[in-house]
Amino acid sequence: MPSNTKTPLAADHSNYISRNALKVAPQLCEFIETEVLPGLSLNTTQFWQNFSDVLSEFSPKNRQLLAKRESLQTKLDQWYSNHSDSQPIDSDTQLAFLKDIGYITREVEHFAISTDNADDAIARIAGPQLVVPVKNARYALNATNARWGSLYDALYGSNVIASPASEPSGYDPVRGAEVIRFARAHLDVAAPLVNGSHADANSYAIHDGQLRVTLDETTTLLKDPEQLVGYTGAPSAPTSLLLKKNQLHIELMFDSHGAIGRDDRASIQDIILESAVTTIQDCEDSVAAVDAEDKTEVYRNWLGLMRSDLTTSFHKAGKVMQRGLNGDRHYFSPNGKTFSLSGRSLLLVRNVGHLMTNNAIIDAEGQPIPEGIMDGIITATIALYDMQQRNTLANSSTGSMYIVKPKMHGPEEVTFTCDLFSRIEQQLSLPANSLKLGIMDEERRTSLNLKACIHAARERVIFINTGFLDRTGDEIHTAMQAGPILPKDTIKDAPWIKAYELSNVAIGLACGFSGKAQIGKGMWAMPDEMKAMLETKDNHPKSGANCAWVPSPTAATLHAMHYHVTDVMAVQQNLIDQQANSVSNHQLDLVKLPLMLMPHSLDDEIIQQQLDNNNQGILGYVVRWINDGVGCSKVPNIHNVGLMEDRATLRISSQHIANWLHHKICTEQQVVDSLQRMAVVVDQQNANDPDYQMMTPALDNSLAFQAAKALIFEGKEQPSGYTEPLLHAMRQQQKKRP
Repeated sequence: MPSNTKTPLAADHSNYISRNALKVAPQLCEFIETEVLPGLSLNTTQFWQNFSDVLSEFSPKNRQLLAKRESLQTKLDQWYSNHSDSQPIDSDTQLAFLKDIGYITREVEHFAISTDNADDAIARIAGPQLVVPVKNARYALNATNARWGSLYDALYGSNVIASPASEPSGYDPVRGAEVIRFARAHLDVAAPLVNGSHADANSYAIHDGQLRVTLDETTTLLKDPEQLVGYTGAPSAPTSLLLKKNQLHIELMFDSHGAIGRDDRASIQDIILESAVTTIQDCEDSVAAVDAEDKTEVYRNWLGLMRSDLTTSFHKAGKVMQRGLNGDRHYFSPNGKTFSLSGRSLLLVRNVGHLMTNNAIIDAEGQPIPEGIMDGIITATIALYDMQQRNTLANSSTGSMYIVKPKMHGPEEVTFTCDLFSRIEQQLSLPANSLKLGIMDEERRTSLNLKACIHAARERVIFINTGFLDRTGDEIHTAMQAGPILPKDTIKDAPWIKAYELSNVAIGLACGFSGKAQIGKGMWAMPDEMKAMLETKDNHPKSGANCAWVPSPTAATLHAMHYHVTDVMAVQQNLIDQQANSVSNHQLDLVKLPLMLMPHSLDDEIIQQQLDNNNQGILGYVVRWINDGVGCSKVPNIHNVGLMEDRATLRISSQHIANWLHHKICTEQQVVDSLQRMAVVVDQQNANDPDYQMMTPALDNSLAFQAAKALIFEGKEQPSGYTEPLLHAMRQQQKKRP
C-alpha cells in the first residue's frame, strides 16, 4: 500500500508514544526528546503542542493542494486525449487552455526579490554544488568537507589525464608529472604572471605585500596583484599562498620535504581549490527513508552536522579510519593581519515534497502525517543549534537556515511552503524569513509559472534551478494522453528543453537574483567521466548559472576550474543588459510537447533498445533501493558505464515505458520479456557484491523485481508519475522480511 494512502490507526501503532494529539514512533520520539530538545532549552510539552497545532492548520491545506494536482491532471488528460490526433498540438491553443483551467496563473508585474541575510556562499560566490544523502554519515561528511579539494588528487585519480598509471599500486611519477603540467597550465589562466609561466617558477615569496615569483633569470609579479589575499608561514618562505579568482580561492601548498614538493622546482606540494562552495544535505530523492527508523537516522545526521559533532568510522586499506568535520582555515593577509575561512561547504537541507506521508508520526485522525511538514519542523528545530551558535563550527554566518523544497507545482504550493515556514519561525521564536527557501524548478506547472512562484517567495527565496530528469518525468506524465513520447535519448533535443534552461536563468535574473541568490543547473550524471565533464560543463557558468550540481568531491574540484575561467557575475550582468528589463517569452516553446510525429514508423530494433536501456536502469536502481535502502548509487548502465541514479532517473525511465505502453508502441509481453532479461544482466553486474540479493531465478519472490514492474505497469496512475508511493510500500514490505 502506498505511503501516501490513508490508513486507519491500527493495532501495530499501539506501541507509539502519545504526545498531545499525536502518536509518535518511540525511536523518533526518544531522539527528539533526549538528543534534540535538551540542548536547545526547549520545553518538550510545548514543542509537541506546537507540532500538533501546525499539523492541524497545514495538513488539510496540503491535502487540498494534492487534490488540485489531480483535478488539473484529469482536465489535461481529457484535453490532450481530444487533441492527440492533431500533432504537433498548437502551442497558442494549448496556452489558452492552460490559462483557462488555471494551470497557468496570472502574469506577475515586475519585481525584485528582497531576500536578505544570505551567506556569501549563496549570494555572491559562484561555484560547484554537491547533493548528498544525509542518511549516509560518511557521504554527508565527505561532501561537507569538500569545500576545499586537492587539484593534484582530482587530476591524478580521474580520467582527465589520459595516460594510465604504470604503477597502479603506488605513485607513478610519469603520470604525476602530467598532473603537475596540467595544473600549472591552469594556474597560468587563473592567476597569470606578468612574465613567464608558473611552470617555470623556482620560488614564491611576499615582499612589501606583493607576490614575487622567481623564474630562471628574472623575478615577476602577478598580472593582477590583488589576487594575492593571504599566506601561511613566513612572507619570505611561505608554507602556503592564498590566491583568489572570481571570488574562489586557490591555495598553493609548499613543502620541500613532501613526496611531491621535494622534486618540484618551486617545492609546490599541492594546489588546493575552493570547490564545493555549497552542499545540499538531501532528505529526499537520494534517500530511502520509509519509516521512523529511517527518518531518525536522517535527522540524527543532520543534528550532528548542525551541532558540528558528527563523526563516523570506516575501514580502508585494512585500517579503521575516523572522519569528522574539518575546522576553519587560518591565514595572514598580505599586510600581516590574521583572518579565517570556513573549512566546510555551506549546508542547505532538502526536505521532501508535499506528496508523501510517513507513519513515524500519526495524527489525531489516525493518519500518517505529511512528511514535508514533519521535515520542515524537525530540520528547522535542529538547525537552531547553528542559528543560535550552540555549535563549535558555524554553518551560516548570518543566522539563516537554507531549505530546498522539491516538486512544488506552481505558486499556490510555494505560498503554502512559505506560510508553513512562517509558522515554524513563530513556533521557534525566529526572526521572519530566517528559513530561506530554494525552489526546485522541476515540474511543468512551476516552469510555466516560475516568475509567480518566485514572487510568492520573494522575501526568502535563495535558489532556483533546473533539473532535466524530474522535469522530463513530469513532462511525460502531464502529456501522457497527448501521444507517444520521443525516444529517451532524443528528448533532450526537443525545443522545450532549451526554452526551459533559458527561461529559468532569464526569469531569475529579471527577478533580481544576481548578487542575492543562486541560479542552479543540474547534475553531471557520470562520476567516472571527468574528462568529458571538464570539456562540457563549462556551459553552465557560461549560461549565467552561479551553481551547478556535481556528483562527487573530485568533480567539485574539477568543475571549480570552470568558474576561474568564467566570471559568472559578469555573464549575469551582460544578460541583464541584453534583457533590458524584459524577459523573453519562452512559454510557446515550453508547451511544445516532445512527441513522435510518426511513431509507428519506429524501427523495432530502436524500440527494443529503448526498452532494454530503460528496464536495465530501473532494475539496477530499484534492486538497491528495495533490498538495501540505498536511495542514490552509481549504477552501471547496459554498456557498463556508471551513472548516478536516484528517484528522478527512475521517474523518467518508468514513465517513458508507461507512455509507450499506453500508446501501443510496445506490448506488455515485450516489456515483461525485457525486464526478465535485464534482471539477469543486473544480477551479473552485481555478482561480485557479497551482500547483493539476486532477483533471478525466483523473480516472483523478488520484491525489487515486482516494484520495477509496478512502476511501469501502474506508472500511468501514479500521482504526477512519482515513484515514491510504490517504492515506499515495497521497501516497507522488504524490511519486514526475515
